[in-house]
Amino acid sequence: MDGLAQAIRQQLGLGRLLALGGPADGAWIAESAARAVLARAAAALRGVRLDAVRLALADPDAAAEPVVPGPPSALPPGPLRMTAECAASADEPLPAVAQRLRSGLAIAAHGLGLVVESVDLRITELVEPEELTAATPAPGRRVRTARTDPGRDPAARAALAVPGVTRLTGTQAGTGRAVLVEERRSPGALAARHLRIDLATAAHHNALEVALAVRRAASAALPDRPTVAVLVTEVDGLA
Repeated sequence: MDGLAQAIRQQLGLGRLLALGGPADGAWIAESAARAVLARAAAALRGVRLDAVRLALADPDAAAEPVVPGPPSALPPGPLRMTAECAASADEPLPAVAQRLRSGLAIAAHGLGLVVESVDLRITELVEPEELTAATPAPGRRVRTARTDPGRDPAARAALAVPGVTRLTGTQAGTGRAVLVEERRSPGALAARHLRIDLATAAHHNALEVALAVRRAASAALPDRPTVAVLVTEVDGLA
């Protein structure tokens, strides 16, 4: 498979690119990474099995413009609506099961830095308790580690030094590199550089806080202090 085809296949596997935090934060996370975290949170709850979850803008018309350019096709910052399908235990009142899952998913999303406005649940099946424990979330396809050499790239080196960054990931336009450098021009102003950094974070760290620290560190590592956007493609250590 050539580099471009592999990049397209990998990009499709990431799903939507969801904004972390607000317009000033310049950080995004792949929906596939967010789903893995939500699935782990649901798996720890009794009486319920998460079968599907989806995240989308609650009101696309109310979304804000990010302060820095995001990844191609990324959703703009704005509150999200989470929709989930699940199976529930037949021996417990459904409102209690639904509230437990809704709360668990909301807490997990907040722990990533996602702004979730509502969690809509659809219970599609009533099963015996033993059937709930039989299902485990399918692992996602691992995003490949980038070929970037931190020794020759100050921004990559600075990003890897941030606590909570486990590795840089290579999703950039078929290059296998984690740091993409672009030149941005605006009328009446000099050209300015903009960086996008793709990475994986550790499960026990808040993805938004890690991304913000990476933005600061990568910008400070370069003499022209470029703007930086961060895409979290995977959360490591969920198993």
